[in-house]
Amino acid sequence: MSKGIRRSFPETFKREAVERVRTSGLSIKAVAVELGVHETVLRKWVRARSGTQAAGAAMRPITQAPPPSPSDLASENARLRRENERLRMERDILKKAALIFGTASR
Repeated sequence: MSKGIRRSFPETFKREAVERVRTSGLSIKAVAVELGVHETVLRKWVRARSGTQAAGAAMRPITQAPPPSPSDLASENARLRRENERLRMERDILKKAALIFGTASR
């Protein structure tokens, strides 16, 4: 690809490309490859047109799971405490066994 040749795109193409990024859920890189433009160019177009939307508008749909309920957190905390206690007990047993077998072999 030769350097120094600058391609120009019509404003409608830029608008449609930005709209494709916002509505498709695809990454900017994926849309750039699909349209045959460089990722950086498309990213600049998206950034330039972000001022026309409301502040804080999401680029992609939110796909986060809802936060766990307090009862779920309490049960998870209790389970982790039990597991932690069991692991401490196993560690102590292994320490004692290592001491016993370490002195017996000498």
